Amino acid sequence: MSIFEQYSPFIREFIYSHGWEALSPVQVAAAEIIFGSDCNLLLPSQTASGKTEAAFFPILSEFYDDMPRSIGAIYIAPLKSLINDQFGRISELCLETGIPVYHWHGDVAASHKQKALKNPRGILQITPESLEAMLITRSSDLIRLFGDLRYVVIDEIHTLTGSDRGNQIICQLARLRQKTGVSPRRIGLSATLGDMDKAADWLGAGSGRDTTIPAIPPAKIKWRLGMEQFYIVDKDVAEAVTPTENKRSETMSLDPGYEYIYEATKGKKAIVFSNSREETEYICATLREIAEYRNEPDVFLIHHGFLSASIREEAELKMKDDEIQAVACATVTMELGIDIGRLERIIQQGSPNTVSSFLQRLGRSGRRGDPPEMMMVFREENPLPNTPLPQLIPWELLKAIAIVQLYIEERFIEPPFLRKCPFSLLFQQTLSTVASSGAITAAELAKKVLSLPPFEAIEAGDYKTLLLSMVNNDWLEMTDERELIVGLRGEKLVNSFKFYAVFKDTEDYTVRCESDEIGVITTPPPVGDRFALAGRVWEVEELDIPRHLIYVKPVRGKMEISWPGDYGEVHTRILERMRQVLREDTEYPYLREGALARLRVARAVARNTGLTESCILPLGGYTWALFPWLGTRSFRTLRRYLVRNAGHFKLTGMDFEGCYFMTFKLEGGRGDDMMRMITGKIAENGIDLDALIGPAEAPVFEKYDEYIPSELLRKAYREDKLRDDEILKRVFEGEL
Repeated sequence: MSIFEQYSPFIREFIYSHGWEALSPVQVAAAEIIFGSDCNLLLPSQTASGKTEAAFFPILSEFYDDMPRSIGAIYIAPLKSLINDQFGRISELCLETGIPVYHWHGDVAASHKQKALKNPRGILQITPESLEAMLITRSSDLIRLFGDLRYVVIDEIHTLTGSDRGNQIICQLARLRQKTGVSPRRIGLSATLGDMDKAADWLGAGSGRDTTIPAIPPAKIKWRLGMEQFYIVDKDVAEAVTPTENKRSETMSLDPGYEYIYEATKGKKAIVFSNSREETEYICATLREIAEYRNEPDVFLIHHGFLSASIREEAELKMKDDEIQAVACATVTMELGIDIGRLERIIQQGSPNTVSSFLQRLGRSGRRGDPPEMMMVFREENPLPNTPLPQLIPWELLKAIAIVQLYIEERFIEPPFLRKCPFSLLFQQTLSTVASSGAITAAELAKKVLSLPPFEAIEAGDYKTLLLSMVNNDWLEMTDERELIVGLRGEKLVNSFKFYAVFKDTEDYTVRCESDEIGVITTPPPVGDRFALAGRVWEVEELDIPRHLIYVKPVRGKMEISWPGDYGEVHTRILERMRQVLREDTEYPYLREGALARLRVARAVARNTGLTESCILPLGGYTWALFPWLGTRSFRTLRRYLVRNAGHFKLTGMDFEGCYFMTFKLEGGRGDDMMRMITGKIAENGIDLDALIGPAEAPVFEKYDEYIPSELLRKAYREDKLRDDEILKRVFEGEL
């Protein structure tokens, strides 16, 4: 039988009714493995290749013939918007079959969740946080809910592999197996995986099954790609030549970068991506201001994680509607697999940080037969004659070129990084396990928790240190029967819905305009102050601090807004390719006039200053700059090594930017002599990573790190935030 013939009749009817001429290669490969084996499945395939259907057509066919006696499949996704999108698609598919489909996250009505609890069958689409809540609050009901669970589908696993949130899912599946005795097959979906074997090992950890990766030939690259660069207009100059009337709009409209973005999206269904909520808010407000000044329609929407569900859903619905001309300004929340339909163009403000992110964002467009289309726009200050060398290099433009070239030339995508010491997650899973158990001995707890796959590298002594700290600080309590229960502080933590998430949260204040919920901000401004949110400016009318509410009214204009954020790590291969961009003479076909001119200037500067040949250069006087061309973790390690040995090398006043360069003062010596001393010392003694972390230091990064003993935090920092292998390789190859 062909794969098509093995599908249930309603699947075949769905394919006919939607005018499909053939199944995609990924759909055929997935069905062969799901129908013909008992293995897990890792399904890497390009965006819009039909991965969701590839997984669910065989699963639903099986359920149609043999309905599970409980929830039969769990679909786990990292974003509520992705779950909402897939819920609509799968519900349509199952409409006449009798196979129920439920979605479950914080924005779903309680009545819908009750239906799932009352009739646990079919498919449950859920976030990791809601699944964590189930494991704790419905521990005694798990067999009824999941006793015949056959499949777990994890979407966009490139965002989860190795992260605390992804490892939380692996812990949850292992705990479900402990409670119910079932080990469902796992199916992982992603368009951008860098190391298939690592991803397969992560997906299958603790499942007791092999994981199969079908051999799907990579699709031919066919993109419409452009990059353009603009200098930011000096605001004082712009205001000096602007008449008083409409001053703000005239000043703003003189910025050619924003004007270009506006023109590039005009009349198109498009997404403007930024790397932070702050940039997204400012761009959206600016584009709306341009539209107002020109007396043109405001078609601009906004989408990020600090907005209310209603605003996000409005943006998603309008973007899916082919009859509505709309432009969404978005962060990563629209990067993942929402099917927006016929999206004509992607605009990227600045460079993505990773090849994976570039491919995901590019893949939002180009569906329904058209090639993906992206324009990257770069804005920077026009350097003055006395600008120091590091600021003369367009780092964002170089990074974007490097990212594109790495994928074109090598199909390079960053491999997943697997943490060895996820102590924050260990703290949360320990409390969660005790809360769901009621009472448990320390030995039983250690056996349960340390058997969870993400904690296989945790030493028993370190876990004992953590447990003692948790007891001493009232997170846990030892009973007279020598059993552990949740302590007083632990009860308060576990009873909050925020406990279920392993990513950092904040004391958010909900912003309301009359009856509309706008979103959340972290710090309440005083009454009368203004702030930006949802691409608009609001004035505070009333504060309700005890209930964390801010009542506002809309006002005209735009404001800059600043939120703290972690922009992620940059891989060393990207930095190395950036250096090659400066060294080679290639004029890449996707560079527009301004970007090409900027690259030519940068290459001339690099050649004339020696940057293409040497990694250390004088900036004048006693100031030197080091360009190590190392990724985030290796750069951090080298920087700490130099600070630790600053006295020995006679350097002071170290400063740095990202992982591009570091500057320092070097009195009475030369930089090249210092580098010979550094490389000689490293070659002779190596790098003692423990020595780079101060004895009183307690580096806090993850959500529950503040509750972890300092000695464990230092160990986690050494294992998961530092690396010396790339530095040593450079030293012994004479490249540093």
